[in-house]
Amino acid sequence: MQQTKLFVLIALFLGNSIFAQTSKPLVESTKGMVVSTHPAASEVGLAILKKGGNAIDAAVAVNFALAVCHPAAGNIGGGGFLVYRDKQAQTFALDFREKAPLKAFRDMYLDETGAIIPGKSQAGIFSVGVPGAVAGMEAMHQKFGKLPWKELVQPAVDLARKGVVLTEKEARGLNGQKADFLKFNVDKYYLIKANDEKWNKGDLLIQEDLAQSLERIAKRKSKGFYRGKTSRLLVKEMKRQGGIMTKKDLKSYQAAWRNTVNFEYKGKKIISMPPPSSGGIALNQLLKMVEPFPISTWGPQSDSTFQVMVEAERRVYADRAKWLGDPDFVKVPQTELMNPSYIQQRMKDFSFDKATLSSSISAGQFPGYESPETTHYSIVDEEGNAVSITTTLNNSYGSKVFVGGAGFLLNDEMDDFSAKAGSPNLYGLIGSKANEIQPGKRMLSSMTPTIVEENGKLKMVVGTPGGSTIITSVFQVILNTLEMGMNMQQAVEYPRFHHQWLPDQVLFERNRFSSEQLNRLNEKKYKMVPVNGLGLVEGILVLPNGKLQGGADSRGDDTVSAY
Repeated sequence: MQQTKLFVLIALFLGNSIFAQTSKPLVESTKGMVVSTHPAASEVGLAILKKGGNAIDAAVAVNFALAVCHPAAGNIGGGGFLVYRDKQAQTFALDFREKAPLKAFRDMYLDETGAIIPGKSQAGIFSVGVPGAVAGMEAMHQKFGKLPWKELVQPAVDLARKGVVLTEKEARGLNGQKADFLKFNVDKYYLIKANDEKWNKGDLLIQEDLAQSLERIAKRKSKGFYRGKTSRLLVKEMKRQGGIMTKKDLKSYQAAWRNTVNFEYKGKKIISMPPPSSGGIALNQLLKMVEPFPISTWGPQSDSTFQVMVEAERRVYADRAKWLGDPDFVKVPQTELMNPSYIQQRMKDFSFDKATLSSSISAGQFPGYESPETTHYSIVDEEGNAVSITTTLNNSYGSKVFVGGAGFLLNDEMDDFSAKAGSPNLYGLIGSKANEIQPGKRMLSSMTPTIVEENGKLKMVVGTPGGSTIITSVFQVILNTLEMGMNMQQAVEYPRFHHQWLPDQVLFERNRFSSEQLNRLNEKKYKMVPVNGLGLVEGILVLPNGKLQGGADSRGDDTVSAY
């Protein structure tokens, strides 16, 4: 016990120096800011703000730009979620999550014995959900946009036609996917370099087919995707590979406006995404579970802080597995899951002496009742409108299936359903009947676009990719700022860890935790598993003087653009 106290005191004494140095510079501005996973996309968004566009306009432009410059996750063939807070402090949530095709059925990924067919839901033509990205962009622009639609799509057209200079990370990603691109496509596409050469940093990626698809969207908005030539090309691809998505699926897709999840944490208002994202409810549970503990006194490096956060994560993911799904198809017990007394009793069996076994934890009961590749961007404009958007293809490069002649990748979001109750998906997440496959149903998500207020004023905009680790990454970054006093860049770069109930293990970032601390946690029966990185958080913090402070994760090509 004395050793732990001494460690905490040392951590507190050294705290500022420990996390003061960051790999990327701290960026501050007074007018507008865009933080995204790619420098070209951030610059596109900033240009829109400078020409008089608002945060929504910039978000639309960034989304289409990411479809060009970040094909691993940026997309028009996927979907996502928006949390928006306008300058009057009104909040909105837009669900443009993918849907199961109308020909989908519960047991479509099981063999005749009832066993899951390995990989069928994770890649290839049968893993594809009906895309929602373009419908989502039109819905938010129609409701809140200022600039003409075409002006917001044109920068992406230009990027696709003139070419994007590959970063080292993008080149490595494309090279690593070559075998799957060949396996899951009839034709050889431009994401495989000519003459079977490897992509290198600095190479120019030109995407003419995608440029033409974007031009059709620029001219006809969502009709340029869900109808007309692009939809015909998509359905043609489905037919030639034996897929189940039809023209009817595309024509019937609509984005859905929903009510944000709102709650208080130590006087701050947290605004996040409701189901079919699990993010908002899970974030509420996590923050309320740790709220009674003095983690700011303990400090970010203490064993006690680590244990409280891990044990909260363990319990929240157990609830996620049982109770959450598409609210249009199942009754989600949101009120019960967010009830303070319920949340408090969930942590009653926690002990600092040793880890709680996940086998002893199940979903709570109440009386009577996303290589994780996603992408996120955060935007604040000069008027104070704030956008937090997370969008995805699910796995890195989605299903690996290209739409022939249209130049874009399709998602593999069907894997986010429960293919079989109690069986894990790509990210090891366990699902239940609430998230089983049904025609037209939206699959459960971990995406957690979030906005924080303080005293009625905008405080923070934050989100991240990362599959099942999204929720815990957002949770930890929020605590890094609100509890630990870190600036935005420090908060997004600080080492992270993740527990999701099952499998019963703690993922932690390699070489970023001391061997002494790892030994102590192992002694308490925490199974510690090193990974290369967790999440790519993009955040904006609003300072008391009104300045904007950006945080671009050093784990990727993330970039702050501001003026």
